[in-house]
Amino acid sequence: MNLILRLEHIQKYYGNEGSLTKAIKDISFEVEEGEFLGIMGASGSGKTTLLNCISTIDSVSAGHIYLEGRDVTELRPKELARFRRENLGFVFQDFNLLDTLTISENIALALAVNKVPADKVETRVTEMAENLRISDILDKYPYQVSGGQKQRCACARALINRPKLILADEPTGALDSHSSQMLLSTMQKINEQLGATILMVTHDAFSASYAGRILVLRDGEIFMELRKGSDDRAAFFEKILSVLTMIGGGQYEVC
Repeated sequence: MNLILRLEHIQKYYGNEGSLTKAIKDISFEVEEGEFLGIMGASGSGKTTLLNCISTIDSVSAGHIYLEGRDVTELRPKELARFRRENLGFVFQDFNLLDTLTISENIALALAVNKVPADKVETRVTEMAENLRISDILDKYPYQVSGGQKQRCACARALINRPKLILADEPTGALDSHSSQMLLSTMQKINEQLGATILMVTHDAFSASYAGRILVLRDGEIFMELRKGSDDRAAFFEKILSVLTMIGGGQYEVC
């Protein structure tokens, strides 16, 4: 497979020499095209900071991040917005939908920003809605649909521009258990059937079990890597739980 993302010795620290906090100490890893990678870690482990660095929302203090061979740490400020728009899709915990727009318009907005011709917008929105099973709510407003439907709309918006990488930050954090399972199944589907490359940050073992590989962070470093391999999801879930128990499972959610 093709290599999509490569991190080389990433460090991120805050403060000055008198009071220096290292959120990320030295992290290196690669992500292949079509991979579903989970990043786990307790509060303060550096997982959200790492995601912010990958997304270019936050700058790195040292090291390099390459997306398809391009060093994104070298981008100038005026290039960053265009880079995110053209290459990254985002799924947030709190949906980030506009209440004054319909579900269809929320999805289409991402196409409008990228100046996709109007005659192609409706077709692409319709196709994406069918893939994510939200065709029946396209004319509704966010306040008229469930949390799970909102999050599937957010997934559609993230996918609609066919990004090279989807970044999901605790995507099930605002959902009940049923909606969480539906969303995770949807993410697994878009990974397996649409070939989407997904990097998901979570502290929930159940959510992490949907990924094919997991990096467990502790104190700003990669503590362990887990691979699903030939295991089914239930077996992988048990493997994750055993690791979390070993390093302090009380800091994590397990269901």
